[in-house]
Amino acid sequence: MPFVPHIDSQVRRMLDVIGAASVDELFADIHPELRPKSFDLPSGKSEMAVMAQMEALSRKNDTHLVSFLGAGFYDHHIPSAIDALCSRGEFYTAYTPYQPEASQGTLQAIFEFQTAIARLLGLPCVNAGVYDGGSALFEAAMMAVRHTKRRKMVICGAVNPIYRVMFSSYTSNLNLDLVTVPARDGATDFKALTAALDENTAAVLVQNPNFFGFIEDYTALFATAKAKGAVSIVSVYPVLQALLKTPGEMGADICVAEGQSLGLPLSFGGPYLGLMACTKGMIRQLPGRIVGRTVDRLGRPGFVLTLQAREQHIRRQKATSNICSNQALCALRALMYLCLVGERGLKRTAGLCLEQAHKAAARLTAIPGVKLMQDKPFGNEFALTLPQSAYGVIDRLTARGYVPGFPLGRYYPGLESGLLVACTEKTTDENIGIMAEMLKGSLA
Repeated sequence: MPFVPHIDSQVRRMLDVIGAASVDELFADIHPELRPKSFDLPSGKSEMAVMAQMEALSRKNDTHLVSFLGAGFYDHHIPSAIDALCSRGEFYTAYTPYQPEASQGTLQAIFEFQTAIARLLGLPCVNAGVYDGGSALFEAAMMAVRHTKRRKMVICGAVNPIYRVMFSSYTSNLNLDLVTVPARDGATDFKALTAALDENTAAVLVQNPNFFGFIEDYTALFATAKAKGAVSIVSVYPVLQALLKTPGEMGADICVAEGQSLGLPLSFGGPYLGLMACTKGMIRQLPGRIVGRTVDRLGRPGFVLTLQAREQHIRRQKATSNICSNQALCALRALMYLCLVGERGLKRTAGLCLEQAHKAAARLTAIPGVKLMQDKPFGNEFALTLPQSAYGVIDRLTARGYVPGFPLGRYYPGLESGLLVACTEKTTDENIGIMAEMLKGSLA
């Protein structure tokens, strides 16, 4: 029997005002299975009582865990100046700068953001950002489809599986041929990827460092893709780009990245920032906002939106994207982070991340039964093979205040004993030592 809420006088008055005869009629457009199961709500409380209850609930969250989690999202130090500056009203409340005469500050900030990302990734053209790294990968693939008029996507199995799940969801109703080439013990299978490229391939999608942390050079693969008329797309980790060979140097046509590591807190999964950069030949396919520098009729410098191919500006079916917005405040935070740490600071941060990861790998692989998945160069993240299921190890160590990493078996069947461990500049030698002793004891 359906739940029939008690209708008090206030609800009755509301229904009269909106012209609904009953609560059932109010919810008529919602499928019965999706309707509220109960209207048994607590009575109103004072602000003080509500705050006390919310604080009691928040204390149930353990916010003091030492974490070695990564998998595409990383706990980096964020300079205090970023929060102070971003909290200013002129930044915090600014929205899309459709009127350049009233939005020069926001437009300049986006332009400077584009410039910084172009220098970091070694590609000349950058947009104002999209939702996140996964959305950016999908947008890059759609750029390739429009550019080549082809439908086949060759995807490396070492690309972040979270992104690949998103990619499959976004493309589920599109006529695309998705070919995933499995990784070999966490490493890119270059021979198989190259063999999968043909005259029907729109793009090849890879990642550096890949999901397992391995650093790889795709220069030869991208050259082969270019010879086949396919677009080369690489997803990267922005912090490590301070030290690694850039996508531009490898010959990539499009580079995407998750910008969370550039001054954005983890925040339970967002809001984040998708970075997109490309060659000049691909710029007309680039989604979202692009800010350009110009001069007015008196020769004074100014900034405007250019190449506006969003659905707000042209016919929807001709737009480069209908889902390409981003929170420009996230892009501003990334710009502030890059400006505050500078080139030397970013290189030092990346170096510390690598240094701590290699310390951790050496310490952990000294434990009997624990070994690296492969002896290949890695960045701030590495894949371990444990002598037992990683899930049990993670449960036991997390209960003691240490999250040892990400279980690879979650996305890679057969790798249930695989553990992905990440370090950042915030990972101390003491953290590494304690985790190693706890892991040794857990395995014993």
